[in-house]
Amino acid sequence: MQLPLNALRAFETAARHLSFTRAAIELNVTQAAVSQQVKNLEDRLGAPLFRRLPRGLALTDEGLALLPVLADSFSRIGSVLGQFDEGRFREVLTVAAVGTFAVGWLIPRLEAWRREHPFVDLRLFTNNNRVDIAGEGLDFAIRFGDGAWHGTEAEPLIDAPLSPVCSPAIAARLVAPGALGGETLLRSYRADEWARWFEAAGVPCPWLRGPVFDSSLAMAAAASQGAGVALLPPTMFAGELADGRLVRPFGTEVSTGRYWLTRLKSKRPTPAMRNFRTWLLAAM
Repeated sequence: MQLPLNALRAFETAARHLSFTRAAIELNVTQAAVSQQVKNLEDRLGAPLFRRLPRGLALTDEGLALLPVLADSFSRIGSVLGQFDEGRFREVLTVAAVGTFAVGWLIPRLEAWRREHPFVDLRLFTNNNRVDIAGEGLDFAIRFGDGAWHGTEAEPLIDAPLSPVCSPAIAARLVAPGALGGETLLRSYRADEWARWFEAAGVPCPWLRGPVFDSSLAMAAAASQGAGVALLPPTMFAGELADGRLVRPFGTEVSTGRYWLTRLKSKRPTPAMRNFRTWLLAAM
């Protein structure tokens, strides 16, 4: 069945407002024109879409069934049309990144990305490394780990070995790795990180009693404020180390994983995805 677009638009607008008058104002036409368009649509469908009441309109069952379909369709059309800019189509690129990488590496370079790719509309979401690419409708997810995620293609980006960092006041009393046993050791949800670092430093691992964080960013903030010593990737906190908010008392590092660019194997790369991958790998 072919139905006139103007009539569908008139119905959708009137149904949202439950008023022909307000619909006419939004569409910049007369109230009589909206009423006639709706009547023509009802005649074509062979069913009433509104009940005309003394003080307004009410949707019939048929109208209630039709409204969400039209509202969604017009919204999607508007969304696509809104992506045209200066005669070109703006692609949407949806990327999720673990917060540490987003703040420590990606965000400082976003302006460079925008200058090189002005017609890609980047949507950036941060997380604590737990992400559902399919469920969240993502093009890419930048994650930390070993690269083994089911159903995904993973490309290595950068290694991120961990090293203790803390406030200057705490660093001043850490004369050797063994002195960490007398400090509060801030921990992530990966329970073995401190044990592996102490093994690399050749020092027995003390009893771990510090608070546990699900975000490296929060843990870094706590460390900079003197709450304890955090085990973090210095590469991602270069700014805090450069301005002295954090100090790295020891050079020993331990690698527990790296950052990866991941996408669903089943997803065909779009031009925006290919551009982002090329830019990201080159910038690395």
